[in-house]
Amino acid sequence: MKYFIAIIGLMALCLGDYSCAAEAPAASQPQYRLSVFFDIPNAMIRGTAKIAVQDRKQMLFHVGSLSIEKVTINGATVPFHRDEDILLIAPSEIGTLEIAYNGGFRSGPGSAEARSDNMISEHEISLTGSWYPRPEGLITCRLSATVPAGFKALSEADRIESGSDGKMDFVFDHPVDRLTFVASDRYRTVEDKYGDISLYAYFFEADIGLAQQYIDYTKKYLALYQEMLGPYPYRRFSVAENVLPTGYSMPTFTLLGRDVIRLPFIVETSLGHEILHQWFGNSVYIDFDKGNWAEGLTTYMADYYYEEQKGNGAEYRKQVLADYQSYVNKGNVFPLVEFVGRTDSSSKAVGYGKAMMLFHMLKKQVGDGIFYRAIRDFVDRNSFRKASWGDIESSFETASGARFGSLFSQWLDRTDIAELEAGSAVVKQSGEGYKITFELRQKTVPFTLMVPINIYAAGQKETVPALIDKAKNEISLYSRDLPDRVVVDEDYDVMRKLTGEEFPPVISRLIGDKSAVLVLPQSSKDAYERVIDGFKNEGIQAKENSEIKDASLHDSSFIILGGDNPMIARFRGHVGKKITTGGFTVELFGNPLNREKVVAVITSDSAGETDAAFRKIFHYGKYSRLAFSTGKNILKETAQSKRGLTVELEAEAPALHVPDILSLSQVIDSVQDKRIVYVGEEHISYAHHAVQLEMIKGLLGMERKMAIGMEMFQRPYQSVLDDYIDGLIDEKTFLKKSQYFTRWGFDYDLYKPIMDFARENRIPVIALNIDREIVEQVAKNGVAALPPDMKAKIPAAMDFSDKQYKERMRKIFQEHNSLKER
Repeated sequence: MKYFIAIIGLMALCLGDYSCAAEAPAASQPQYRLSVFFDIPNAMIRGTAKIAVQDRKQMLFHVGSLSIEKVTINGATVPFHRDEDILLIAPSEIGTLEIAYNGGFRSGPGSAEARSDNMISEHEISLTGSWYPRPEGLITCRLSATVPAGFKALSEADRIESGSDGKMDFVFDHPVDRLTFVASDRYRTVEDKYGDISLYAYFFEADIGLAQQYIDYTKKYLALYQEMLGPYPYRRFSVAENVLPTGYSMPTFTLLGRDVIRLPFIVETSLGHEILHQWFGNSVYIDFDKGNWAEGLTTYMADYYYEEQKGNGAEYRKQVLADYQSYVNKGNVFPLVEFVGRTDSSSKAVGYGKAMMLFHMLKKQVGDGIFYRAIRDFVDRNSFRKASWGDIESSFETASGARFGSLFSQWLDRTDIAELEAGSAVVKQSGEGYKITFELRQKTVPFTLMVPINIYAAGQKETVPALIDKAKNEISLYSRDLPDRVVVDEDYDVMRKLTGEEFPPVISRLIGDKSAVLVLPQSSKDAYERVIDGFKNEGIQAKENSEIKDASLHDSSFIILGGDNPMIARFRGHVGKKITTGGFTVELFGNPLNREKVVAVITSDSAGETDAAFRKIFHYGKYSRLAFSTGKNILKETAQSKRGLTVELEAEAPALHVPDILSLSQVIDSVQDKRIVYVGEEHISYAHHAVQLEMIKGLLGMERKMAIGMEMFQRPYQSVLDDYIDGLIDEKTFLKKSQYFTRWGFDYDLYKPIMDFARENRIPVIALNIDREIVEQVAKNGVAALPPDMKAKIPAAMDFSDKQYKERMRKIFQEHNSLKER
């Protein structure tokens, strides 16, 4: 679970006699006191906040849904103004301001528990939202809280002292910007030490067996980050279990929901993330008015760092780019400097992902040594004060002695990301090696980028950084050996848009596409009701297969329900098959008509299988294929995709291996058992046509049944071909009726020997080419625009998903300069 600082912030609880001072030198800070008591049967909190007023400036407090009972200064009642959740007070004199208030936080459906902020129940108290009058800015506090008998409580504190009658004092002399409090009569505690840091685990009885594991991992993370960043800023740290589904980090403790804390991977991932927040966000505070830098930096030095140590750094970075491309679009994009907190997948992709990549690009540019020196300088300078992106930039300039204005501004202020395109490379011998030159283009307004380029030659890889800052950048590289392959940004070190070949068809792309179309099932509709309702609630429109026009197939992503849905054949040319037997399955593939879109096929054996699995698929965003059995995941796979931008190298000169050259008779013998034999040609080469005829004669001599397929004739004229081969019409009539000279046009004498031989031996000749009129219509307007009579002449199902075939066709079009690839 991540640290939702934008929503929850940095929290410390002031209860009872709690002195809280606004951020300023200790001697001049006004004293803030807060006393809080609990009425458990009525789920109520009652409190009194006191603050020393030093001037008559208007004071602002955030009070949420709290009821304000009375406001006094020096015991005299003063008026106040309330604007929804804001309390405004204009002090009439200098002295002690006192605010008496109460609030109700009963658990239950639709209540605070459902909102996961504040809850008071028989056994638990969880206060992470607006539960006290919160002054603007940072405050330092002394806390005293009266809790029911048997309750153990936790808040931000370097020391907790228990008194009589349930009174607890939380001693904390550092500033915070928000306050949190949790308590329970079901808490069991485990205590330990790491150096002079006191460690605690507040776990419920059912989970107390996990407590020591969490403490042991806490020690590892404290050791790691003290080495990276300097001393842990406080004297104690606690891991607390919460009845609500939280995943928060506050100064001196982290609060994890009970469902979260039981997940086996949390100690290896999220726990470290929350502990790192003790530095980033909980002691170096965030100046939210200038952007939240903490989530990106914490993600980079925690979640990403752990994967990088396992050798998975490139895969993690690629997934960050894929998530950004899946969730961020023109309708929801915003500049990184405006990120305050995570509210949905798109804001996370910006504030966590894009920010993480900014720190990665910084480290790649300055090196590990300067990077960590700059981060330590940032922590040292800004401990217990609010810091901004400008402070981070300042520390990097100090550590490196360089200026970083353009690097920071382009990623903080711009809403787009880089989009790269590599041209073909020219490879020439240069001295004892080879010079490689190609153009690296930026398809957006140019960024200033340091782009790594990998050169593969003689079994070795060499990485060369290239600085680019223009729309068109000439890249010159040198290789001692003839290069086999050149790849740009193969390990995803640059925040950029993935190309269609790099971007796998994954579930996150489907979730992020609100224009997707849900194709209703043909059968067993009751098995898919949960899916239909779920996607409709997300704003996805549902249609029958028959309602979807061919012209719209390239416009959208599609969610196809049912393995027997004929919609599948409109993309693949055949109905799909289930990934595995039984259960609930999801399979994605790219929309073959639009690289920006995807197609998902969902199958289910029953409504029960759907109910058990459907909501879970949204947590598997990086996968292309999923299978569940009674809600348990039994298969998860990500489709293969290219890594990096491959630079096309000049093709090597072709060569023949002379000992392998065969005679024509040997070739004929080698294919005698084949059902189909292709014999190519250059249309105007008489020698090629002579070889074709000899192949036909040779194969016919083996007493095999034969037909000759020729692209020179179009299918509507098959009957004319048949009449000519059967001797029913003469050659002149045949050529006229088949419209040979207008529909093919090459010298007929080149093909006449083949046609004469076929006529003499009654060998059927098959017209392979489709009507020219259909070809011209498709070329102009696409298949969808064909009138019914023409559409009836083409296959009902065509497989547009064959990438290898598309690649072969692309190369053929490149060889025909007069033709334009569609």
